[in-house]
Amino acid sequence: MSHLRIVGGARLVGRVRVTGAKNSVLKLMAAALLVEGTTTLTEVPDILDVEIMAELLRRMGCDVVHDSEAGSVAVTVPAQLNHRADYDLVRRMRASICVLGPLLARCGEADVAMPGGDNIGSRGLDMHVDGLERLGAEVVSEHGYLIAKRNGPLRGTHIPLEFPSVGATETILMAAITAAGTTVIDNAAREPEIVDICTMLLAMGADIEGVGTSTLTITGVDSLRPVSHRTVSDRIVAGTWAVAAAVTQGDILIENTRAEHLEIALDKLVSAGATVLTGPDSIRVTMDRRPKSVDVVTLPYPGFPTDLQPQFITLNAIADGAAMVTENLFEARFRFVNELARLGADVRTDGHHALVRGKPMLSGAPVEATDIRAGASLVIAGLVAEGVTMVHEVHHIDRGYAGFVGQLQSLGADIQRLSL
Repeated sequence: MSHLRIVGGARLVGRVRVTGAKNSVLKLMAAALLVEGTTTLTEVPDILDVEIMAELLRRMGCDVVHDSEAGSVAVTVPAQLNHRADYDLVRRMRASICVLGPLLARCGEADVAMPGGDNIGSRGLDMHVDGLERLGAEVVSEHGYLIAKRNGPLRGTHIPLEFPSVGATETILMAAITAAGTTVIDNAAREPEIVDICTMLLAMGADIEGVGTSTLTITGVDSLRPVSHRTVSDRIVAGTWAVAAAVTQGDILIENTRAEHLEIALDKLVSAGATVLTGPDSIRVTMDRRPKSVDVVTLPYPGFPTDLQPQFITLNAIADGAAMVTENLFEARFRFVNELARLGADVRTDGHHALVRGKPMLSGAPVEATDIRAGASLVIAGLVAEGVTMVHEVHHIDRGYAGFVGQLQSLGADIQRLSL
């Protein structure tokens, strides 16, 4: 157990390098289950969730080597897999549900505990279950586990999603890769992380059309092969650094990132008064004045990402003016504003709307991270709060940000990690 001690007043200046996306690498590790042999991933972030996923795969019989210094993970999958994902690991990370599709395709059955992870709202598994049942699987819920079975091969079909769910798209996609016939997923998620998974599956020998669009057409194949794959860079981490530069009136060069994955968020920063310069694999954000308030409405990609909503509430909390932030994806994402209010922020919530009135200065106080992005946002708020801010429950931050404290220190922040 530890907490972060932050002394406010720092202007962040310098450069940071973003590694692979948390929201992609965990699913890529699960996709390795589809084929016997060793699949190697590079640009893997050194975060807690990667360790949890590695342990989950080990319990299924895989040999997993995570080289944190090299930023790689090698997953060696045996001929025979244990098809059970136990509660003690799954409860710690919602992304564990992504093993459901690969296990069903490979083993013919899967027992996966109901997932846990961030407490940001109800994220039902109905679309996962409906998609697998349309492919011919039998899925039941017993004693806290989802139990999926197939008699013979899964069979391709048309699967319309009522919402472009990233998780449901991933589950159905990986289950359909070796199904008989053709599967069409309509209203599929389009996130860069979905494209990244499709790119690796194509290299493994999958037949997928429509990558990057809302309609994925998957023709089942008889066999796959293990591959080496470079993980797409983490757009949410890059966006967090971009907001941190704007909030602290700093100047940060963000390397190994793609501006096209953050187009709307970067446009919002420009509206707030920042100067944003983009290169082929970099973004530089500079701010020389107090930000102006900006309205935000979260939507599925390519809309404004919900994972950057807390960061922009923090920006608005110290901005000039008032702004409305509307959350359309996770109803409990505003839980963290109670902690932000402890720092003096003026945020009023009503349903899925939050009205934020900016203040010139926040005030340091003890606060508690409620999820990954909330934790990072509270740290950013602490950087511009008068006095000392203590951020507790920092294990949430460790789940999504590699070397966060060290990078902040290199940019000039007065921050320390202290053991309780």
